[in-house]
Amino acid sequence: MAEYGFDTLAVHAGAQPDPATGARVTPIYQTSAYVFDDADQAASLFNLQVFGNIYSRIMNPTVAVFEERIAALENGTAGLATSSGHAAQAIVFQMLMDPGAEFIAARQLYGGSTNQFNQSFKKYDWHVKWADCTDPDSFKREVTDRTRALFCESIANPGGVISDLEGIARVAEEAGVPLVVDNTLATPYLLRPFEWGAHIVVHSATKFLGGHGNSLAGAIVEAGTFDWSKSGKYKLLSEPNPSYHGLIFHETFGDFAFCVGARSLALRDLGPCLAPMNAFLVLTGMETLPLRMRRHCDNALAVAQWLEADKRVERVNYAGLERHPQHKAQQKYCPKGAGSVFTFNLKGGYDAGVKLVNGVRIFSHLANIGDTRSLIIHPASTTHRQMSPEMLIKAGAGPDVVRLSIGIEDPKDLIADLDQAMG
Repeated sequence: MAEYGFDTLAVHAGAQPDPATGARVTPIYQTSAYVFDDADQAASLFNLQVFGNIYSRIMNPTVAVFEERIAALENGTAGLATSSGHAAQAIVFQMLMDPGAEFIAARQLYGGSTNQFNQSFKKYDWHVKWADCTDPDSFKREVTDRTRALFCESIANPGGVISDLEGIARVAEEAGVPLVVDNTLATPYLLRPFEWGAHIVVHSATKFLGGHGNSLAGAIVEAGTFDWSKSGKYKLLSEPNPSYHGLIFHETFGDFAFCVGARSLALRDLGPCLAPMNAFLVLTGMETLPLRMRRHCDNALAVAQWLEADKRVERVNYAGLERHPQHKAQQKYCPKGAGSVFTFNLKGGYDAGVKLVNGVRIFSHLANIGDTRSLIIHPASTTHRQMSPEMLIKAGAGPDVVRLSIGIEDPKDLIADLDQAMG
């Protein structure tokens, strides 16, 4: 469906009327396993000689529609669904890393990702080195023979920083490693990382793709542009695999080898599959993604402009503002809008931030983003509380910082709510 526009793809990509019943909405295939036609067909499925359904930990018809839709929206060659955004990242690095290997990540990341990289990945002897998403040279300085990937968020959470994807992709190309981009905050509506040289995209579909705060989901999409065989560093894809009688994934599956390998090896063995019900809910949300993102961005700009003019506010970190130092980067990478997640600094510091989150009436104080409802949180005391004071500042989550995720309500009501809560 590549010839269709984005709004059409958001509704139709991957979906057809159900062949058994004629149902127009994708059914929830709530089943654990599938009947084989005969022994030969079963053998072909298990040998990856044909594609089809075996077991819902590996694939499911409802989930498959979601995978096809996100791949179409990102203009990738294939998609793979997971149980959460964190699971998507874990699966990606399971495919890329060996014990002792390194990857370079932007320090402007969601706090949970920072913890995953700093703490949990160490148990696998995978090591992260940190860089600045606005400075490609900071990535280049950290590249070694053990580097296996570069990682950044297209729009960073919580600070709304726009990554220099073109520059970071150039560093990845020179190093001969893939660039992995978390595109959760931008969504493919605002930015398609593959157009700037990225090789793999991950999403927490829990956020804007689903859009209603009712389900957890993650996604991986590949561009099909990386040569997994060239360097010999990615053995799961470039060497004969004993799980499939010596099959070489890159040689056999070409430009969608990463997703087939991730499904057949990492998802199969680690098991963080997406539930069919959650796939159904995210698919329903994706149908209105373009409409919601336009409203999210319009509302966020209105709130950011009001905050910028308020004397109780020290600084507003929203690239959509004309005076923001990253406004040119926003115009380059996200001309449709700067997203709806951003932070601002209160003059009253930590205490003022706590007062604000305790005083809101329309905004919901919770640890999520990308909802139709407007959300608020104080990162230093919640999502980023495990980080040191120095890391909090570097991540844009200092003690005076409040994060907003602007929903689709009337912007005048949102502004009035912040005004009364700030006192």
